[in-house]
Amino acid sequence: MQVEIYSDVVCPWCYIGERRFAQALGAFAGRDDVAVVFRPFQLDPNAPATPAPLVESLRAKFGANARAMVERVTAVGAGEGIEFRFDDAVAVNTITAHRLLRLAEQEYGAEVQRKLAERLFDAHFTRGQDVSDPGLLATLAAEAGMERARVERYLASDEGLAETREAIDQARALGISAVPSFVFDGQYLVEGGQPAETFAAVLDEVASRAAAGQGA
Repeated sequence: MQVEIYSDVVCPWCYIGERRFAQALGAFAGRDDVAVVFRPFQLDPNAPATPAPLVESLRAKFGANARAMVERVTAVGAGEGIEFRFDDAVAVNTITAHRLLRLAEQEYGAEVQRKLAERLFDAHFTRGQDVSDPGLLATLAAEAGMERARVERYLASDEGLAETREAIDQARALGISAVPSFVFDGQYLVEGGQPAETFAAVLDEVASRAAAGQGA
């Protein structure tokens, strides 16, 4: 089974959804046969290269509703063991982070990509770090198991940029309009940061259908 997770590293519900899916996958009997791949999506492709306080960006976008949204996400995250610190977070353009996630998957494999994605979420939401900064990205990549020198060369170039943008366009062409979106075996779509129980049920259902198809 393949599960493609369309997400953006500055999307709080993507962090929550990834955590919940990981919980469900960890309890799934067939977890060793599940390949998980992160696919790129940008909530704001036109975000400026210069970081800005995230709370101010949210206030500009959502007005008076911004604070209530932050408080709700913070409470939900706490229930999943995520300590959101929106007051410390900065709004950034995520294209470079997505380029790096692409490199991780292509040259180091799905597990390294997953570790990198987790570190990117944590850096942005709980540490207030700039996940567009090449130096930070190289450090996070090395922690995830990537070769730092390779990453530094990659980030200093435009390698993978066109392909990453094309992948983002392809996601929209497929009908992905919100994140997180989880696509199971290229056929079954689950949108949003659903409870772990929902993901567990979907994993069981997709596995059962695949087994029935093989037996036909």
